[in-house]
Amino acid sequence: MDLKQALDEKMLDSRVRDRLIAEGKLKEEEVKKYLDSLADDSDNLETSKLD
Repeated sequence: MDLKQALDEKMLDSRVRDRLIAEGKLKEEEVKKYLDSLADDSDNLETSKLD
């Protein structure tokens, strides 16, 4: 992973993105575009019971 990709992913981290949106450094459209581009891995879902 190159530095630009790492920084882009950090900007979209849920712990950071709301602040960046509020500051005008990130647009909600960019977040939606990123989330829509993620693969759907729901077929690989495994559940486990907690007692």
